[in-house]
Amino acid sequence: MKTMYKLIIKSYLGPMFLTFFIVMFVLLMNFMFRYIDELVGKGLDFSVIGELMLYASMTMISMGLPLATLLASIMTMGNLGENNELLAMKCAGMSFPKIIAPLSIIILLFGIGSFFAVNNLVPYSWSKIYALLYDIRKQSQSLEFKEGIFFNGLPDMSVRIDKKNEQSGLMEGILIYDTSNRNGTMMVTVADSGYIRLSDDKNYILITLYSGQSYEQNRGADWANNSTFNHHIFDVQNMAQAVEGFTMERSDESAFVNQKTKNIRELTDTIATLQYSVDSAVSRLNNQFLSNALFVYNREMAIDTLQQNRTEQLNLLDSIAALSVEKRTSVVKSAMASVSNAKTHIQYDELQTKQNVNSLYKYQTDWHRMLSLPASIIIFFFIGASLGAIIRKGGLGMPIVVSVTFFIVYYIITIFGEKLSKEGTWSAFAGTWLSTFVLIPVAVFLTIKATNDSNLLNGDWYYHQIQRVKGFIQHLIDKFKTKRDERKQA
Repeated sequence: MKTMYKLIIKSYLGPMFLTFFIVMFVLLMNFMFRYIDELVGKGLDFSVIGELMLYASMTMISMGLPLATLLASIMTMGNLGENNELLAMKCAGMSFPKIIAPLSIIILLFGIGSFFAVNNLVPYSWSKIYALLYDIRKQSQSLEFKEGIFFNGLPDMSVRIDKKNEQSGLMEGILIYDTSNRNGTMMVTVADSGYIRLSDDKNYILITLYSGQSYEQNRGADWANNSTFNHHIFDVQNMAQAVEGFTMERSDESAFVNQKTKNIRELTDTIATLQYSVDSAVSRLNNQFLSNALFVYNREMAIDTLQQNRTEQLNLLDSIAALSVEKRTSVVKSAMASVSNAKTHIQYDELQTKQNVNSLYKYQTDWHRMLSLPASIIIFFFIGASLGAIIRKGGLGMPIVVSVTFFIVYYIITIFGEKLSKEGTWSAFAGTWLSTFVLIPVAVFLTIKATNDSNLLNGDWYYHQIQRVKGFIQHLIDKFKTKRDERKQA
């Protein structure tokens, strides 16, 4: 029995790690395609790009591990079924639940480990990604001059070249517009050839020009009456200009905080804080409206109304009718001012409350998502193992088709449920666990079918059944023709 279990475990672990890295690679390429425009042309070191890819791969565990579990379990049981090893185990007295028992223990350990990964590793990786992307966006483009096109990546300077030697870096036909002088002086420089490059510390632009001319004109506020023009011819000219943004300055990742960068303990504390803020805001809105708008001069009545939850309409028309016209006008103006002031406060508090409520829904959804990942991994294992035992096809053909189909359904249901929970239409529990509740009956049904050796997804069985039906129909047709011929002969 131990030898049999070792064979099953060995047959599963190989495809599990293989499919996990394949899925992570596909997801990582999707992430890189999303941010490729921000990475190209910045002169980033491979270490920075590698660091970004590493952290990005860590954040995809919640999506890659369930899909890898499903695909690996289908491949493993399909290979065992295709090679008749699964049949031999059943003939030896091992039931399907007993065959997958060691794999169930391994998947349980994977599920527990996945929770710690999404609780500790994923939030840390998200904070690193946010900081890296922010630093990359701040960094200026690298010096990439294209022939015949103005390069505007330098501060207060525009450069155009006619030709560039890629090997030596020598540029020909250089035209530079320089407006860095804050006194309004504009300089135009034309050179036959030269070099433009960054210093080693990337803090200066080093320009070396050969055989050129520079034109300098004063374009200040009084340029129409007092304009100067200078012309300078040079054989060699060296310039150095301080620049910023070409070096990679790292930011503190603690400044980038949202629901993705918090673990379950921090999410719990934030949810409690937001819930208290929302409840306090609702109570404060009612109290301020009654005290500052309806009962401005009678605080006791406002308190009594709040305590007794009085909602009946107060008729004050009789009291107003007894007043003079001047006093009525004064009362109406005062009431309108109070209502306008109360409306302004209520609108502001309402906006703040809505923001807190939206944040509360998002934090609650992410809290439940961390707990639902281990459950989804376990469910996908039972679905995949049952499908593999029923299909009895290994390799990467049929398992990939079935796995992707199930995962797409799971992903659509998950997105739908989380969207409703983040909008507040459903509770966070119902929206986040919707896909799990939908797949549990599927997993139970397929496990029962696999235990009973069902031909639910066996193509050969369906082919034979269709042939039997066709044969039965043909038999009825032949029988009908025979009786018809007998009647004609009679």
